[in-house]
Amino acid sequence: MSLESLPFPSDAAGWVAFVDERPAARIARVSEIDGRLKAESALTTAERLELWNDADIALSEALSESYVLSEAHPDPSVRDRAEEQVQTVESLSAVRLLDRDLWSAFADAETTDLDDDQARLLAHLLRDFRRSGVELDDADRERARQLADRDTELSLAFSRNIRDGRREITVPAEGLAGMPQDFIDAHPADEHGRVTLSTDYPDLMPVRDYAHDRATRVALVSAYNDLAWPENDAILAELLDVRAERARLLGYPDWADYETETRMIGSGSAIPTFLSRLDDASRPAAEAEYPLLLERLRRDVPDADVVSIADFWYLLGAIKREQYDVDAQLVRSYFPFERVVAGVLDVIGRLLDVEYVPVDAPAWHDDVQSFDVIRGGERLGRIHLDLHPREGKFSHAACFPLAPGVTGRVLPEAALLCNFSRGLLEHDEVVTFFHEFGHLVHDILGGRQRFARFSGVATEWDFVEAPSQLLEEWAWDAGVLASFSGNAEGEPIPADLVARMRTADAFGRALEVRRQLGHGNVSYHLHVDRPADLQAETERLYAAASPVQPLPGLHSYAGFGHLTGYGACYYTYQWSLVIARDLLSGFGDGLMDAAAADRYRTEVLERGGSRDARDLVEAFLGRPSSFDAYREWLAGA
Repeated sequence: MSLESLPFPSDAAGWVAFVDERPAARIARVSEIDGRLKAESALTTAERLELWNDADIALSEALSESYVLSEAHPDPSVRDRAEEQVQTVESLSAVRLLDRDLWSAFADAETTDLDDDQARLLAHLLRDFRRSGVELDDADRERARQLADRDTELSLAFSRNIRDGRREITVPAEGLAGMPQDFIDAHPADEHGRVTLSTDYPDLMPVRDYAHDRATRVALVSAYNDLAWPENDAILAELLDVRAERARLLGYPDWADYETETRMIGSGSAIPTFLSRLDDASRPAAEAEYPLLLERLRRDVPDADVVSIADFWYLLGAIKREQYDVDAQLVRSYFPFERVVAGVLDVIGRLLDVEYVPVDAPAWHDDVQSFDVIRGGERLGRIHLDLHPREGKFSHAACFPLAPGVTGRVLPEAALLCNFSRGLLEHDEVVTFFHEFGHLVHDILGGRQRFARFSGVATEWDFVEAPSQLLEEWAWDAGVLASFSGNAEGEPIPADLVARMRTADAFGRALEVRRQLGHGNVSYHLHVDRPADLQAETERLYAAASPVQPLPGLHSYAGFGHLTGYGACYYTYQWSLVIARDLLSGFGDGLMDAAAADRYRTEVLERGGSRDARDLVEAFLGRPSSFDAYREWLAGA
């Protein structure tokens, strides 16, 4: 069967129709399916599950396409209409799971003739119905629906305000001392001798890393930490209340318990237990690292008594340059954007036995590069790379699904939305690209499933980062980097420089874990405790988590985009990193070992969500995952 890719329009009028007509057609299809499920009592359980899968495909397509366009389309009217469609589809999904007639089609279904895939789908489906509140009385079911709709509405508004919250500051031209020359050239001073900087990543990240002038760093990081404030203050407060009420209504102590029921960790109370384990594991090394940062800061600011988050990356870079002979500006000279893109495609293609073939097809912006993913002449899926910042676009870096892969029916598609420079990339950005590409290949290679529910990255949410964090390791391998890096003379990055980079990377690792611990605590405690003063409690939690202190009086929670999608569960990043460090042990014969890569691809990536994450890990490692590799990684800091 020949599977078609998404028929993106080639003109403005086409986009208006696309964002209206495609979701409408899929919603109509769902309505038709639901009518059959309710009316045709003679259907077998297997037939009912196939119909539900048809509806899952339609809803997934409508939601994913609309979501990407709401975050990336250059036309504000298309973004706004797409956001409305996201709200519509999310609302429909919630309503269906509260429909007792639909629930009845599955609640007492005969299970004796179901195979393993069908039984898994039915079990997940019945759990979804229960978690939605279908068994509540009429008044409470209606309240559950209202709360689910309001959660979606608030989450979309929260994300929109971050996306549109770009800020600018001006600093004296001399405030750019220490910045790379290409950055200075791209930021000329105005007639008053001042330079404009934005909170977009291509400005923010180099300034954090290189600006000698502490006032410049503080000014830009402060602007970034106030993104979407005050707009998101009231929105977040209400969202936390809505989620708490939903949890109580559905029979859970709090939102963390509601979310973790479907995750590897298993319970809300396990989150602070896990965060405490991170605290214990990272504290000794962090306590050794911090005085070195403060000592280095005092060389520039003799009366400094604390290292702030605006100093953190600059001081790490200074120490690595001065003590480890790793000059980040020299390192970035080996990573022109175009080389990095081509190199990542080549490396991951060789690793996972696929080719990325450029496609000349319309997309939502001229920046977008599209590729068919091919193995042995067969198309496995399509990817879209939208990698540069622009007004109104998603302002971080993430993978977005576009179409759920279903064997013989739907070709998987996904997009990366990132915000990289068009010139030289920081090595951190190379690491980010490998990370996000890990999500992308997981979505495509895991997109040959029987049921849309288990397609792509549809594993437990606290496992989904592990394949991406694993792939970051390839950005630290001298042979891998030599295969695509090149300075102005075309020379690849030297192996001895990469070796020094790896050694230097260990310094500050524990403090970075402490920073992540702060995020995890904020995510959990804002949802569970719902403090009256979001600003004060967020600042307190960050200050308690790390000796590197937050800038006082700011509102970073207003721009903490993961508070919507990850909710109380930002612990996920370190939980999955524990698994990723363990998965790396399966590549004992080298990162490009074909046998290990093949086993990893088939046992983990290609399974999608068709098995529990613990089973995926054990199938690859030949044993259950453990904390040991993570602890050793931290001990090397």
